[in-house]
Amino acid sequence: MQPDFLCIGSVLWDMIGRAGGTMRIGADKPGKITRLPGGVAMNIAMTLVRMGQRPALLSVIGRDLEGDELLERARAMGMITRFLCRSETLPTDRYMAIEDASGLIAAIADAHSLEAAGDAILAPLADGRLGSTDAPYAGRIVLDGNLTTSLLADIARSPLFASADLLVAPASPGKAERLRPLMHHPRATLYVNLEEAGILCNARFSDSRSAALGLIAAGATRVLVTDGPRDATDARAGDVPLTRAAHRVDVARVTGAGDTFMAVHMVAEAQGTSPAEALARAQEAAAAHVAGAIHD
Repeated sequence: MQPDFLCIGSVLWDMIGRAGGTMRIGADKPGKITRLPGGVAMNIAMTLVRMGQRPALLSVIGRDLEGDELLERARAMGMITRFLCRSETLPTDRYMAIEDASGLIAAIADAHSLEAAGDAILAPLADGRLGSTDAPYAGRIVLDGNLTTSLLADIARSPLFASADLLVAPASPGKAERLRPLMHHPRATLYVNLEEAGILCNARFSDSRSAALGLIAAGATRVLVTDGPRDATDARAGDVPLTRAAHRVDVARVTGAGDTFMAVHMVAEAQGTSPAEALARAQEAAAAHVAGAIHD
């Protein structure tokens, strides 16, 4: 059975520490620490599953106890895991974040195994399991910025991806520059926040609309730019941008909100929903995630 989406990128364990109130550098506060399946590709896949989709994961997981458990969790949730690369020498990746009532304080992404695996995770797209050079995969592919710049550059010019719709997330502002090779890809849609848009354009923007227009002017074909609790903009080259105010909520968590926005928007579009309705659904889902109404 053909997957509804391919999710290529980070599949790891999230370690999230959250304290009430506000924190400063060096603070030591009581709170709650949770361990959940995470990573951009995994977060998006989890939301896709909740929406009745069958995503396939393309990533690397170590042949360690953490990897075995993560693989079993993914299978139990209904994801297609048979295309995952299992490594004898690379450990399962991890992500650690500290949050308070105002949002994310700091985070460290240990995705070194994904980076070290390189194009080995793409083998199913070349060896006939999902596609080949003569018959490239023609579905929807999610790419995340935890992939290396060189691998994303290879993807941007590879015939294996020439027929696919590429749905691209930067993973974090610190990795936004990795998306530059995909900026001019005619089948790529970039999902970025205001800060990431500024990094890609070497500029500062005051709102999502100006950021979206800046990305289109820089050569992007289509972009979705979010600006936290303020607004979001959907812009295509040659069309009038669509901007919609966001729904403000009390913050319960922030990690994964952008991935939720992206996943819900992708499914809405795949179902033929209008651009305005797709944007509205994505914003409401992200707000529910931030408010803690959606549980993994």
